[in-house]
Amino acid sequence: MHQRPYIHVLALFLLLAPAASRAQSTTDSLGPAFTTDPELAAAFHLLYAQQFSQARENFASWESHHPQEPFGEVAVAASYLFEELYRQNVLTSDFFLNEERFLHGIEGKPDAARMSDFRAALTRTRTLSRELMKKNPKDPEALFGLTLAAGMESDANAILEKKQLDGLKRMKEANEYAKQLLAQQPDTNDAYVALGAANYIIGSLNPGYRFALWFGGIHGDKKLGMQQLGKTAENGRYLQPFAKILLALAARREKQNALAQKLLLQLSQEFPSSPLFAAEYAKAMGRPIPAEITR
Repeated sequence: MHQRPYIHVLALFLLLAPAASRAQSTTDSLGPAFTTDPELAAAFHLLYAQQFSQARENFASWESHHPQEPFGEVAVAASYLFEELYRQNVLTSDFFLNEERFLHGIEGKPDAARMSDFRAALTRTRTLSRELMKKNPKDPEALFGLTLAAGMESDANAILEKKQLDGLKRMKEANEYAKQLLAQQPDTNDAYVALGAANYIIGSLNPGYRFALWFGGIHGDKKLGMQQLGKTAENGRYLQPFAKILLALAARREKQNALAQKLLLQLSQEFPSSPLFAAEYAKAMGRPIPAEITR
């Protein structure tokens, strides 16, 4: 069976992969990706509540006061991509539990204007990150920025535009940056989203396709992948809710219903205005979706 379309699902899990961890930094010079910034945290909360315009305004406001920091552009780009994934129903069990959609991605095309704004923010992210790396090739903020830019572009290429080979190239790039970062900062829990997702999705493929990827240096282990996603779900900073929805969807695929129900209940309670989490919790519980939940 031809399984190249699985790449788009792997790319999805890299969305926002290298944001910050909840662990306290021991280095005063570490920037916003490694320390909790109240303004950024509030904006990410709006993003997960699907209040996209408000989140983007907050990210842009923060960015205007920190023009040299890649993280501001990272957040702006993430807001556009997360919104498009939401509009296309990607972050749902309907997507992940339907094999046709799981294999081949979205139906139709993404919003052109939103994607143009997304790519412009990616370009600015890379420019700022590379400026930091001129001073320090291992700058952690730069590694975060470049990892996230690569991971998000892989999402756009593979999930939304169905360019699986381009998505795979960016996915590998994102994983390499994440590994470099974790070698320096092993307690950067949010970075485990990239590694955990890659392990889970590749581990889900049939043996023949996994063998082919193995020759390209790409390996997978479903159990390890879920453990790594769990690190972010337990101790993430900005990405904890994102890790929870990913782990919940993986748990549903693995018939681990108790885990999925637990995570989705937590998300629906933390974001009571979110139709996404409320609907997914209802589905996991086998209940009808409440009539007041609309998109």
